[in-house]
This record gives sequence, C-alpha cells and structure tokens, in this order.
Amino acid sequence: MTFLIYIGLGIFAGTLSGIFGIGGGLVIVPTLLFCFKVLNFPQEYAMHMAIGTSLSIILVTVSNSMYGHHLNRNVDWSIVKKIFVSIIIGAFVGSFVSKDLAANTLEIIFSIYVVLVSLKMFADIKVERELKETSMPLYSFVGFIIGFKSALLGIGGGTISIPFLTWRGQPMKKAVGVSAALGIPIALSGSVSYIINGYGNPNLPEYSLGYIYLPALVGVVLTSSFFARLGAKISHKLPQAQMKKGFAIFLMIVAIKMIYQNILG
Repeated sequence: MTFLIYIGLGIFAGTLSGIFGIGGGLVIVPTLLFCFKVLNFPQEYAMHMAIGTSLSIILVTVSNSMYGHHLNRNVDWSIVKKIFVSIIIGAFVGSFVSKDLAANTLEIIFSIYVVLVSLKMFADIKVERELKETSMPLYSFVGFIIGFKSALLGIGGGTISIPFLTWRGQPMKKAVGVSAALGIPIALSGSVSYIINGYGNPNLPEYSLGYIYLPALVGVVLTSSFFARLGAKISHKLPQAQMKKGFAIFLMIVAIKMIYQNILG
C-alpha cells in the first residue's frame, strides 16, 4: 500500500513538472515529508530523508530531461564546464551543513524558499537581455550558490540558474537546457553526500541507504519521467498562465502551513 503512494507521488510530481516547467523537488520534498511522518519515521531524520530521497529522484528525472535538451541542441556545454566544479563543491558543502541542522530548522528554510519561488511564479517574471560576457569568478560564485542551495533543500537548480543565464543574455531554451545538464552534478553529489551522512545510522528505517529511502526512490522514478512528458503535452492545451498562478498560491499555502507548524506546533 505504501509503495502505491510513492507511485502516485511520481505521477503527481511528474505531471506538475511537465505542465509548469518546475523542478519536481518543490513537490516531492513536502510530499515525502508528509508520507514519512505518517509512517512514523524518526522525527529528527524525516526531513533529511525527504531531501536525500528527492535528490536521488531528481538524478534520474533530470538525466532524461538533459538528454532530450541535448538532442535538440539546447545545451551549451561550454557553460556547463565553467559551472560544473563549483556546483559540486557547493552541493557537498550544502549537504554537510544540512546534516548539522535540526529537522524543523530545515523545514522552515525550505518553506521560506518555496514562498519566494511561488511569489516569482505568481508574478511570472521573465528576463531576457542581450548576450553579455560572463567572467569565470561570477560563474563559479553562482555555481557554488546553486549547488549549496539545491543540496540543502533537495531541489533542482533551475530557480537560480535559469534567471541567471537569461540575465546574462542566454535564450530561454538554452538556459533551460544548461539548467537540466547542471542538475546531474547537483543531484549526484548531493545524493552521495546524503548517503555518506546517514550511512550506518541504526535509527533509520529499513531499506534506507543513508538518508535515501529506496522504496520511495523506486516508486517515484517508475512513473515520474513518463508523466513529465505527458504533462508537457498537456501544458499546450491549458491556460498555463492562470494555472501557474493557481499553483503558485497552492505552493505558498503549503509552505506557510509548514512554517506555522514548526514555529507554533
């Protein structure tokens, strides 16, 4: 029965990701957290497991996405190479910072970030400018921030990398393609870190690999990729602007509820 919940989560997260073009982590992390709490996972590790499992799921889904963008020649590999190393360093640092944070602190940080993302989605801010030369130190700094934030919160890097690349003058399709490619080192280094940080902990539930819960990983991955493609097709037939604002409000409500529960709960 529990496994069916994870399959359903894959359908839900994959479809929303395809329709709205968002990283699945924004949906996967809070939903996994809810499931883990219902299953009475240790309270002090539930959020860490939601984040670690989300990163392992993103590793699979973003690989499919990157391959599709590569086939369409929307991945500028020269940019990927410039950001690659700093993203990995940032992801490792972020995951080890996460290890030392209390679960409720992580939940509050995640919730605040989701509120900011939902505000941006609601405003539908888009920036495309003339192509500018970007220095290596700037690429490295932004790469570190992307990796750090993604590993700390268990979500992809698109909410920073896409606005940054369009600000530097990259076309939106190229920015999305590069963001998808950058998702692989983010998710890979983050997943490895969460395995290391939780490995050998006797208080974690059965079928855990460090802070990654394998049944959830398998269940979500089985359905999310297919339904992401289906969601992308559906998006062309729906009033996306209105739906995106509605979804932004939904995300904000979920995030505010998490903040309220952790501060007053």
